[in-house]
Amino acid sequence: MGLDKPDIVDAVGIENATGSAVLTIADSWDWNDERAHLLALQAKLNAYFKFIESGQMLNSYPEAAGRNVVIDVVARFPIPKIGVDLLEHASDTYAGLGVAIRTRRYDGSQK
Repeated sequence: MGLDKPDIVDAVGIENATGSAVLTIADSWDWNDERAHLLALQAKLNAYFKFIESGQMLNSYPEAAGRNVVIDVVARFPIPKIGVDLLEHASDTYAGLGVAIRTRRYDGSQK
């Protein structure tokens, strides 16, 4: 899945610590081709926002009803400023819908 499949939601769940509905984007791409990466990440975000706005999220995952929604971008590689700017812009744009975007790194190692 991940950025290679922009129309697929990678994972949905309820976060125990916050009670938020979390939609995860698995971003395993490096940033060697920033333009391609940005376009793929933007397409994935747009699909997630459509999934939320259309009501499909609640149809597919009714446990999300009434909860804050977080899109969790789990990145394999450090996100450069241009990627952070994209995510901040998307977060600002959809804040009115109660959707937050956060990022975290996962380097692939098992600890």
